[in-house]
Amino acid sequence: MPAVHYDSYTDARAHFKDLLDAAERGMVATVRRDSGRAAVVDAERLRHYLAQLCPGAEAVAEDGGWSLFFPGLPIAADGATFDAALTDMICALREYAEDWHDHLSTAPNHQSNWGLVQLVGISDDAQLRNWLVGDHEPAALTKA
Repeated sequence: MPAVHYDSYTDARAHFKDLLDAAERGMVATVRRDSGRAAVVDAERLRHYLAQLCPGAEAVAEDGGWSLFFPGLPIAADGATFDAALTDMICALREYAEDWHDHLSTAPNHQSNWGLVQLVGISDDAQLRNWLVGDHEPAALTKA
């Protein structure tokens, strides 16, 4: 079965295990609700994909410390060491994601940052750290 589609949330709820199983296997899994449609996806697969698509931060050594920033985004971090700057950047990313959910998602210059916000939301700190330093964990796609 290449895809699982449910035409109502009532039908999807009755087949919730099948819906989740399909998503975990990487199959297309959707639920229609009124005029909209939602996709159910495996979070780790989505995280891996978004980590490849979202441009990473740039790092600059300056004044005996490190600065990290995302060109074109109001997200930056500083630290006395590179590790400290990474930790600060993870906090800055989480704060930006909160602000995006709270009010920035409707701002024209922030709407397109949905992918970054999703990546932050489904990643733990270690995964964000790996992404920031360029480790995109290619083995994640081999999930059975």
